[in-house]
Amino acid sequence: MSYCNYCHELPPTDLNRIYHDEHYGFYIQSDDELFGRLILEINQAGLSWATILKKELNFRTAFDQFSIVKIAAYNQGKVDELLQDVGIIRNKLKINAVIYNANQVLEIQKEHGSFGNWLKKNHPKNKEEWVRLFKKNFKFVGGEIVNEFFMSIGFLPGAHSIDCPIYSKQQENNPVWLSL
Repeated sequence: MSYCNYCHELPPTDLNRIYHDEHYGFYIQSDDELFGRLILEINQAGLSWATILKKELNFRTAFDQFSIVKIAAYNQGKVDELLQDVGIIRNKLKINAVIYNANQVLEIQKEHGSFGNWLKKNHPKNKEEWVRLFKKNFKFVGGEIVNEFFMSIGFLPGAHSIDCPIYSKQQENNPVWLSL
């Protein structure tokens, strides 16, 4: 069963259904929100997406509304605090990767104006090319994390099957696809 079919069998209030219908595959303009999606994808590694969706608000709170500037400045005290936060995934490697990656995004912003600009300047790429680029610049970004990140922000196809009612809505509202 495809993800789209699975989601459409769920009640409209289910977190997976809401994510599928309103977020998955849709373009994100805000650098902080783009980075927030990367944080969620990194933390999903080894877990179900439903677990991450249930904890999304906790992640947003724990990671200062996904503020790249604030996360980049985290010190050991903040890492220790995050490691005690039962509302998020308490994995030191993932937390340290998020902080490292925030600093990398700050460098990207200095050079390209924004994280989003950098992504658009590198588009289009296929999954393998994105993985190579991300592994060169970030930590804790394997093939599946990168693939899901780019599908989830509308840079790679596959978020929705063509027969999914959300597919055309996603395509119509995605300047990345419109520019190809």
